[in-house]
Amino acid sequence: MTTPLTPAELRQRIRKGEHPGNTSGLAAGFVQCNIVILPSAQAADFMRFCQANPKPCPLIACSATPGATTLPPLGDIDMRTDLPRYRVFRYGELEEERSDIRELWQDDLVTFALGCSFSFEEALLADGLEVRNITEGVNVPMYRTTIDCQSAGPFAGKMVVSMRPFRAADAIRAVQICTRFPSVHGAPVHLGDPAQIGITDIEQPDYGDRVSIAEGELPVFWACGVTPQVALEQAGLPLAITHSPGCMLVTDLRNSKLAVL
Repeated sequence: MTTPLTPAELRQRIRKGEHPGNTSGLAAGFVQCNIVILPSAQAADFMRFCQANPKPCPLIACSATPGATTLPPLGDIDMRTDLPRYRVFRYGELEEERSDIRELWQDDLVTFALGCSFSFEEALLADGLEVRNITEGVNVPMYRTTIDCQSAGPFAGKMVVSMRPFRAADAIRAVQICTRFPSVHGAPVHLGDPAQIGITDIEQPDYGDRVSIAEGELPVFWACGVTPQVALEQAGLPLAITHSPGCMLVTDLRNSKLAVL
């Protein structure tokens, strides 16, 4: 039986380009983070955007100083290399995806690490609930919605949600479990009819992969850390960098530290 990789070991593999894919289900027990990197001139406004929208943008950590490539509270991390895939936005347009951003790094860049739903998936599994994207070995499906975020400076837009299907009783249990984890999106924002939040085709996610929904199951939607990417499109900054959906920063912080009793 293969011994699971520690977060540090997984980051080393990612740093060497040996793990280019999504991180769902890996490094069980440890917090994974969505990442936003942008110039310091817009950092205060983005901080206010996170504070105004804590469900999709729960702030875990940020750079101590502009230009810092490390996040010491989260482990021995190099933000230029330690995500499997990065997205590079210029003037609000997705320009490219790449495996490291060393060539793009600037002395004024600030990193924000936001809570990720992969952390609460562990709590759902521990309670005996099935997490369909893990069962099927795919990235979680994510959708753009018509739910407005609160604006801050140039940052605004609609919320992105992730979806996991459950039978009604299990959906109620999922709400109870996830309420204990506000730092990783907390309780769902919607259960049931996707059209009520502007999703026209549940079989065609905007990000990630589709998962099967069995007869009698409800789609359950959580606020998602891809939401800032929509806000970055709206803001139109000369440069902004994020994780590629599903390709998260794996940290040394334990999920249990984020639970609220």
